[in-house]
Amino acid sequence: MAMHVSKQDMRQTELQRMILSMAGKYTAYKIFTDWIECTSLAVSNTLQQIHDKVWEKREKQYQAIMEEYTQEERAKFPELTAWLIEELEGDPRDVLGEVFMRSGMGSDAGGQFFTPFNISRMMAKLAVNAEDETVTLSEPSCGSGGSIIAAALALKEKGINYQSTMKVVAQDLDWRCVHMCYVQLSFLGIDALCVQGDTLCDPYRKGYPRERILRTPKNMGALL
Repeated sequence: MAMHVSKQDMRQTELQRMILSMAGKYTAYKIFTDWIECTSLAVSNTLQQIHDKVWEKREKQYQAIMEEYTQEERAKFPELTAWLIEELEGDPRDVLGEVFMRSGMGSDAGGQFFTPFNISRMMAKLAVNAEDETVTLSEPSCGSGGSIIAAALALKEKGINYQSTMKVVAQDLDWRCVHMCYVQLSFLGIDALCVQGDTLCDPYRKGYPRERILRTPKNMGALL
């Protein structure tokens, strides 16, 4: 019997092929996390008009990662980003969470396991209340942002523009999760603060250290 391979699986296989083509001295896991971190830093620093100490720190962080790769390898990072944007535009979902888990990266990341997106979709449909003009969402363990994306889609199904109604605080202890969440919410046009920290011991609050906060383009736009 022939095995059915979905178009989604085929597209994810294409991403894995692109990453593996860069692998050699580095693992696919490192390439994946470096790509997401650099994309996150690039988006954040492009938005920030004042080049202060936080901007300089992130710029150095970006450059330090890129220096580990050859010029040819660096050129492939934008290709990966273009792939991600195309996936999010064509079929909005937790793309990075799916890739992370299906590639076996979850067990390599200290026992992190993200909620399957179909479960997040079901929970969002039950929980999202669309009566208010502004929908606020606090995600204390955001992972790659799957539950937030599911909530956005639940609003969309109700005929509500999530880009103009949602306001999100997404927090996680792991910077890798913060970066994944930030990149996806940024490309989906969601107004969000993505925060690194222990939600139980050090939840986000006014005056939180700026170096531990990433503002999506939609959130930065609201400040102007």
